[in-house]
Amino acid sequence: MAESRVHNQFKLTSEHKVKANVGEEVTLPCHLSPDTSAVATTIRWFKETECIYLYQNGQVTERSGYEGRVSLVTQELERGNVSLRLRDFRVSDTGDYICQVIHGEQKEEAVVGLLVRGGKCSRSPVMFLNT
Repeated sequence: MAESRVHNQFKLTSEHKVKANVGEEVTLPCHLSPDTSAVATTIRWFKETECIYLYQNGQVTERSGYEGRVSLVTQELERGNVSLRLRDFRVSDTGDYICQVIHGEQKEEAVVGLLVRGGKCSRSPVMFLNT
Protein backbone atom coordinates (compact mmCIF):
# COMPACT_ATOMS: atom_id res chain seq x y z
CA MET A 1 0.00 0.00 0.00
CA ALA A 2 1.51 3.35 -1.05
CA GLU A 3 1.39 6.18 1.39
CA SER A 4 1.43 9.87 0.65
CA ARG A 5 4.32 11.53 2.41
CA VAL A 6 7.00 14.16 2.18
CA HIS A 7 10.46 12.98 1.14
CA ASN A 8 12.44 11.54 4.03
CA GLN A 9 14.66 14.61 4.20
CA PHE A 10 13.74 18.20 3.48
CA LYS A 11 15.13 21.59 4.37
CA LEU A 12 13.49 24.97 4.73
CA THR A 13 14.68 27.94 2.71
CA SER A 14 13.74 31.54 3.40
CA GLU A 15 14.96 35.11 3.17
CA HIS A 16 16.76 36.49 6.21
CA LYS A 17 15.08 39.91 6.18
CA VAL A 18 11.84 41.27 4.71
CA LYS A 19 10.77 44.92 4.76
CA ALA A 20 7.26 46.36 4.47
CA ASN A 21 5.42 49.64 4.84
CA VAL A 22 2.83 50.02 7.60
CA GLY A 23 -0.62 48.97 6.36
CA GLU A 24 0.73 46.76 3.56
CA GLU A 25 0.37 43.04 3.04
CA VAL A 26 3.72 41.30 3.42
CA THR A 27 4.80 37.74 2.69
CA LEU A 28 7.30 36.00 4.96
CA PRO A 29 8.88 33.54 2.51
CA CYS A 30 9.50 29.92 3.49
CA HIS A 31 9.74 26.88 1.19
CA LEU A 32 10.43 23.18 1.50
CA SER A 33 13.52 22.13 -0.42
CA PRO A 34 13.37 20.06 -2.53
CA ASP A 35 9.88 21.22 -3.62
CA THR A 36 7.61 18.64 -2.01
CA SER A 37 4.05 18.73 -0.77
CA ALA A 38 3.53 20.25 2.67
CA VAL A 39 -0.17 19.32 2.81
CA ALA A 40 0.42 16.42 5.26
CA THR A 41 2.84 18.36 7.49
CA THR A 42 2.35 20.45 10.61
CA ILE A 43 3.26 24.08 9.94
CA ARG A 44 3.78 26.55 12.77
CA TRP A 45 4.75 30.21 12.54
CA PHE A 46 6.08 31.90 15.65
CA LYS A 47 6.75 35.54 16.39
CA GLU A 48 9.75 35.17 18.66
CA THR A 49 8.45 32.48 21.10
CA GLU A 50 4.71 32.93 20.55
CA CYS A 51 2.89 30.64 18.09
CA ILE A 52 0.76 32.94 15.91
CA TYR A 53 -0.33 30.45 13.23
CA LEU A 54 -0.81 26.67 13.22
CA TYR A 55 -1.74 24.49 10.24
CA GLN A 56 -2.35 20.84 11.15
CA ASN A 57 -4.47 18.19 9.41
CA GLY A 58 -6.01 20.89 7.21
CA GLN A 59 -7.13 22.87 10.28
CA VAL A 60 -5.91 26.40 11.02
CA THR A 61 -5.52 28.13 14.38
CA GLU A 62 -4.60 31.82 14.59
CA ARG A 63 -3.41 33.64 17.70
CA SER A 64 -5.51 36.47 19.10
CA GLY A 65 -4.38 39.75 17.53
CA TYR A 66 -3.49 37.97 14.27
CA GLU A 67 -6.95 36.57 13.45
CA GLY A 68 -7.89 37.42 9.89
CA ARG A 69 -4.44 38.92 9.26
CA VAL A 70 -2.32 35.78 8.76
CA SER A 71 -2.69 32.99 6.22
CA LEU A 72 -0.87 30.44 4.10
CA VAL A 73 -1.46 30.19 0.38
CA THR A 74 -3.09 26.77 0.73
CA GLN A 75 -3.05 26.05 -3.01
CA GLU A 76 0.76 26.49 -2.88
CA LEU A 77 1.27 23.88 -0.12
CA GLU A 78 1.41 21.14 -2.76
CA ARG A 79 4.55 22.82 -4.15
CA GLY A 80 6.22 23.18 -0.74
CA ASN A 81 5.40 26.87 -0.30
CA VAL A 82 4.71 27.43 3.42
CA SER A 83 5.14 31.22 3.30
CA LEU A 84 3.04 33.29 5.72
CA ARG A 85 1.01 36.24 4.45
CA LEU A 86 0.47 39.03 6.96
CA ARG A 87 -2.14 41.68 6.16
CA ASP A 88 -2.34 45.20 7.61
CA PHE A 89 1.33 45.29 8.70
CA ARG A 90 1.81 47.19 11.97
CA VAL A 91 4.97 48.53 13.62
CA SER A 92 4.30 46.07 16.46
CA ASP A 93 4.64 43.23 13.90
CA THR A 94 8.36 43.88 13.46
CA GLY A 95 10.68 41.20 14.82
CA ASP A 96 11.88 37.68 14.09
CA TYR A 97 9.46 35.05 12.81
CA ILE A 98 10.19 31.34 12.87
CA CYS A 99 8.70 28.97 10.33
CA GLN A 100 8.58 25.40 11.70
CA VAL A 101 7.60 22.38 9.60
CA ILE A 102 7.16 18.95 11.17
CA HIS A 103 6.67 15.68 9.32
CA GLY A 104 7.00 12.44 11.24
CA GLU A 105 10.28 12.54 13.16
CA GLN A 106 11.72 15.46 11.19
CA LYS A 107 11.42 19.07 12.36
CA GLU A 108 12.97 21.97 10.46
CA GLU A 109 12.97 25.69 11.26
CA ALA A 110 13.87 28.88 9.40
CA VAL A 111 13.97 32.46 10.69
CA VAL A 112 12.72 35.53 8.82
CA GLY A 113 13.24 39.04 10.20
CA LEU A 114 10.46 41.54 9.50
CA LEU A 115 11.38 45.22 9.44
CA VAL A 116 9.62 48.50 8.71
CA ARG A 117 10.67 49.89 5.35
CA GLY A 118 12.18 53.41 5.57
CA GLY A 119 9.48 56.03 5.60
CA LYS A 120 9.27 59.36 3.80
CA CYS A 121 11.94 60.89 6.04
CA SER A 122 15.16 59.74 4.49
CA ARG A 123 18.60 60.39 5.90
CA SER A 124 20.22 60.79 2.51
CA PRO A 125 22.46 63.83 2.19
CA VAL A 126 21.09 66.97 0.58
CA MET A 127 23.28 69.51 -1.17
CA PHE A 128 22.28 73.14 -1.51
CA LEU A 129 23.82 75.32 -4.20
CA ASN A 130 24.16 79.05 -3.57
CA THR A 131 23.56 80.93 -6.78
